[in-house]
Order: sequence, then C-alpha cells, then structure tokens
Amino acid sequence: MNILFMGTADFSATVLKKLNTKHKITAVVTGVDKPSNRGKVIFSAVKQAALELNIPLLQFNKVSAEGIEQINKLNPDIVVTAAFGQILSDEFLKIPKFGTLNVHASLLPKYRGSSPIQSAILNGDTVTGITIMRTVREVDAGDILLAKQTEILPKETAGELFDRLADLGGEAICEAIDLVSEGKATFVPQNSNEATFCKMLKKESGFIDFNTSAKKLDCFVRGMTPWPSAYSYLDGKMFKFFKIEHAPEYDAIATKTAPSTVIKANIKDGLIVSCDRQAVKVIEIQPENGKRMTAVDYLKGHTVSEGARFEK
Repeated sequence: MNILFMGTADFSATVLKKLNTKHKITAVVTGVDKPSNRGKVIFSAVKQAALELNIPLLQFNKVSAEGIEQINKLNPDIVVTAAFGQILSDEFLKIPKFGTLNVHASLLPKYRGSSPIQSAILNGDTVTGITIMRTVREVDAGDILLAKQTEILPKETAGELFDRLADLGGEAICEAIDLVSEGKATFVPQNSNEATFCKMLKKESGFIDFNTSAKKLDCFVRGMTPWPSAYSYLDGKMFKFFKIEHAPEYDAIATKTAPSTVIKANIKDGLIVSCDRQAVKVIEIQPENGKRMTAVDYLKGHTVSEGARFEK
C-alpha cells in the first residue's frame, strides 16, 4: 500500500509516528516553514517527525494549487490527513486509488471543525473519541470508516486529552488502513442533521467570563489549557488560570458578591473568586511576566485585595 501522509501539528506528528510503526509511508506533506515572532524559522511538528523518521518530505503553501503534479507522480494508493489545515480540491481528492482518509478528534458528526478537543471539554462532555472518515469537500462531512471512543477524565485538560487522542488516532488509522488493504472497509454516511460545529480558537477566546457556574468555569479553564489559556486581568495585569475548583463553603458569600470579585486572598484560605452565585478556589495561576505557580505561592509574595475584581 503506497501511503502519502499529510499533517502539520503535534497531533498529526504523533499519528504519523504511530502509523510508521505499522505501515511504510512513501512521503510526507506539510506546510512551508514559517518564521516565529522573533524571526527564527520554525519547522512544523510533522516536518520534524518526517526528518527523524527519514521519510521523504514535500512542503506546499497549498498542496491543491502547487502540488498536484508531484502528488500524481507519487501515485498514492491512499492519502492520510491529520490536523493538516489545508482544504483539498476535487482534483486532488481524485488522485489516490482508495481515497483520502482523515483522522478527526471527535465522534462525528459531533464537533466538525478545528477545535473538537477543546469543545468537548468546554461543553462538559464525558466521552469523546476519534473518527476515521473519507475526506470530501465539505469539512468533516465524509463517510465514516470507524470510530473509537474514550472517556474524558474529570480533571483532564485539553492538552492532556489531546495527547491521548493523538495516540488513539494513530491506532485507529492503522486499523483503518488494514481494513482498506484487506478489502473489508465499509463506509457509513454521517447524519448531517446531528452535526455540530466548532470554530478555530483565537487568543481572545481565552478571556474568562465569570458570569457562569463553577462547573462551567472549571470546564472553561481546562478547555483553554494549554492554549490559548484562560486569562483575566487584575489591576491591569494579566493572570492566566490553569486549575480551579468549586469552593462551596464560600457560595453564600458569592451570592451577595458580583462575579469576578476576590472573596478571600491569603495563605490560609487561598485565592477565592466569585462567579455566578458560586465561588471557585484558584489552585494554579500565572501572573504577567511570571512563572506558573500555585495561587498560595503567589500570595506568599504578593498582596491581592479582597473586593478587587478580575476584569478587562
């Protein structure tokens, strides 16, 4: 089986490495190198993985516009995509003999789009998974070959779930290619009436709205970790929140206090902040230009006034 792999991010690099242990990959396609904010050229995670694995590498801004001739020459039996980030044209999709399979980090048709892992945690879901589907022009709408489900752990962050799903995605695509090569693949159409969609996250997506329950706030903080991070401002300085928990013993005070207000801020009680008629205890925080630490450690060296508010 002549396999062409296409991806960009850490998720796809993990899938690539897992796939490479079971199947020979003819070539890898990723985007072109881009400079960082400091001008240094950064390789994609997939490029780094391909170089480590000594797999031939092709790079395109838009493979459907620039790479058709080269991809045709490779004559792939199947193309695998995972977190690739480029739209594939009808012309491209006609090239591989057995089509293009995409590794998607949700149980489709739920969470079509670019932030399925974060969305599952943000919405308080208890299960998610990986779907292997045939790529079509409509985003994440192709027929499903197989799906694998996994539990979302109670305190799991998006980053932690990301790592587990990447491993699961590698296992799933290996199984899917075996089914295709053995002539046992069966594709089932998605029910578009059940489809939900999630948008690409931006830096501003992480700004905390305290006008919500403690449970939803916990989901938000975990869903935004590690990027773009849940954050707010206190006295004009940014603070990133990495771990919080419901503090029910302070709910009575919180019901009389505006959301985002600091209720307690001392080494004994910790950092307690009100939300919508409830209170949360901030466990881990990162002050502007500082390192990530426990809120208690921060309070050992800094004063936070009770009654102050986290806001823009």
